[in-house]
Amino acid sequence: MPLLPADSHVHTEWSWDARLVGSMDLSCARAVEIGLPAIAFTEHLDHTAWRIELAGPYALDHLTALADPRGILTPPAFDAAGYLEAIDRCRDRFPGLRILSGLELGEPHRHAGACAGVLGAGRFDRVLGSLHTLPDRGDFAEPWGMYPHRDAPEVMREYLAGVTAMVAESDLFAVLAHIDYPVRSWPAQQAGAFDPAMFEEEFRAALRATARSGRALEINTRLPLHATILTWWHEEGGDAVTFGSDAHLPEFVAHGFAEAAQMAEAHGFRPGSNPYDLWGRVD
Repeated sequence: MPLLPADSHVHTEWSWDARLVGSMDLSCARAVEIGLPAIAFTEHLDHTAWRIELAGPYALDHLTALADPRGILTPPAFDAAGYLEAIDRCRDRFPGLRILSGLELGEPHRHAGACAGVLGAGRFDRVLGSLHTLPDRGDFAEPWGMYPHRDAPEVMREYLAGVTAMVAESDLFAVLAHIDYPVRSWPAQQAGAFDPAMFEEEFRAALRATARSGRALEINTRLPLHATILTWWHEEGGDAVTFGSDAHLPEFVAHGFAEAAQMAEAHGFRPGSNPYDLWGRVD
């Protein structure tokens, strides 16, 4: 069995949305069990307050419990000291596994000072940048909270423009996470099957900006990345990719990595000299 790439996007109990289900210890044990060479715990660092559903098909218990009566969710503060101590403990317990510290910065271009303050609390080996929310009805909302009252292609285009802005306005992260985030909740019954070709110009603009900034693109396997987007990444000059399961449960660590690695190789990317390195471009 070929060596799997490092999982560079994993959440544990130190992420506010996985406190009851995540486990750093069990995620490490899972990584060892499946032969993963390295794992990065990129916990959520969010400062945007956004509107969620308190009832209905998109209402989620772990979110509604944190929301105020209007449905505005304000993410709790991140315990950097406790998290870094947990990283050290796991490194002692799993000496054969390369364990990287990390953060997933939510909208770092909107919260530069707050993000920089946490980054200064210690060493974070892998830092992702993520866009989760967009302005909507005087608040912020995730794409799934916008689709019921907005045109789906319009939301997708606005999201990709937001990614381009985030890349241009923040230098705090090294990897762009889940560029296809709105596809996770794409309303296929109303808008038809998602087709990246409808948004080629917007995808290419975001990918080009990311490539020119020297950042890597994440192949997120929570929802398999469409191969066309990886083709565009290569064509726009992207130099590197990472792989991220976006696991919030230990059993999903490295989910779909064999297929994702095959796709990356087919599009001109190869492993680095160390198993925890980014996969680089081979022309």
